[in-house]
Amino acid sequence: MKILFISHSYPPTIGGVESQNFNLSKSLSNFTDLEVIANTKGKLFLPFFVVTATFRAFFKMGSYDACLLGSGVLAPVGAFLKFLHPKKKFFCVVHGLDVTYANRSGILPAIYRLVNISALKKLNQLFMVGNATIKEAIGVGVDQSICTFVPNGVFKEELVAKRTRKDLEKLLGQDLDGKKVVLRLGRFVPHKGTSWFLNNVVSKLPKDCIFVAAGNRVSKNTAGDKDDFQTCEEIIAEQKLEEKTILLPSLLWEDVKTLLNTVDLVVAPNIKVAGTMEGFGINVIEAAICKRVVIASNLEGLTDAVSDGQSGFLIESENVPVWVDKVNSILKKDSGFIRDFGEKASLYVEKNNTWSKIANQYLAEMKKY
Repeated sequence: MKILFISHSYPPTIGGVESQNFNLSKSLSNFTDLEVIANTKGKLFLPFFVVTATFRAFFKMGSYDACLLGSGVLAPVGAFLKFLHPKKKFFCVVHGLDVTYANRSGILPAIYRLVNISALKKLNQLFMVGNATIKEAIGVGVDQSICTFVPNGVFKEELVAKRTRKDLEKLLGQDLDGKKVVLRLGRFVPHKGTSWFLNNVVSKLPKDCIFVAAGNRVSKNTAGDKDDFQTCEEIIAEQKLEEKTILLPSLLWEDVKTLLNTVDLVVAPNIKVAGTMEGFGINVIEAAICKRVVIASNLEGLTDAVSDGQSGFLIESENVPVWVDKVNSILKKDSGFIRDFGEKASLYVEKNNTWSKIANQYLAEMKKY
C-alpha cells in the first residue's frame, strides 16, 4: 500500500502533534511505501503550506493508494483532494483539540466548525487518538462509523537512558539528598492541571518533596489552548512555594530524558476545561516506559493512556484530598515498591504502545478500504 502522509506541523517544531506525526510516519515507512509532505516551519507558515501541499498532493495522488492527514486542521485539504481523486482513500488522525475547538465561541471556531468539521465527515476514516475524542466528535455531528480509536505510541530506545541522581541534581541546580522529586511534564496550558496542582496539592506535600513542572509555553497569539505559565508563577509567589517548586518552560530533549529516567513520581493532574481536552496524554506512557510511577486524572484521553494498576494509577480529577493522599502514599513507599511497579509499567507499555505495534494498527485499518 502506497501512502501519501501530509502533516501541518512537524519537527523541528516541538509539540505533541509534531512528535506524534513524526513518529507515526517514521514507523509506517518501515512497513509500507510512504512519502511525507510536512510543514517544518511553524504556524506562521501554515497558510502558505496548505496551498502548496494541496497543489503538490493533487499531482502526487495518482501514484498513491491513500492519503493520511496528520490532524483535523488539514481536513479541508483531504476533502478537496478526495473530490478530485474519488477513487483514492483519505484518512485523518484526529486529536482532541481538532474536535473541541469547534465548540468554542467566536468567529474562528465558527468558521472551523463550518469548514473543518464538515470536511472531516467526508473522509473515509478518522483515526481518533482517544475514545473521549470519538465521543466529542459524535457530539459535533461526525458519524461514529467512520471513527476508529488508535492510541499513540513510544520508541523505547529514544526515551530510556542511563541517567543518575547526580544528573538530575545538575539539571535542577540543587542537592537532592533525602529529597523526593515529583514531575509534571507537558505544555503549560490550563487543562493540563499544573496550576491546579500547584494551587491545591504542592503545599500539602512533605517538606522534602520538590515539584518540577516542565514543558513548552504557548504563544499568546495561538488559536488553540491558552498559556498558563504566568498563573503558575503567581501561585508560587502567593503560596511561597519557591523552595519546593521548579518551573522549566524550555528544555532540551536530553534534559527531558534526564527527568523521565530519574524522578520519583510523575503526575498528570488534568482538569476539565471547556473548549479543550486531553486527547490521549502521551507523556504518561513516556514516563511509564522509563519505569516511573504515574498518577493521572481519570479523565478524557488519560483513561486510554493509563491502565489503572498496570501502567499507573487513575484517580478522580480535581479531588484535592484524594490527590494529596495518593501522592503522599506513593512517596512514602519504599524503593522496592517504586522499582517493582516501574518495571511492571514499563513492560505493559512495551507490550501495548510501541510504535511498531501502533503503526501496524494504522496500516491494518487503512487496508480495509
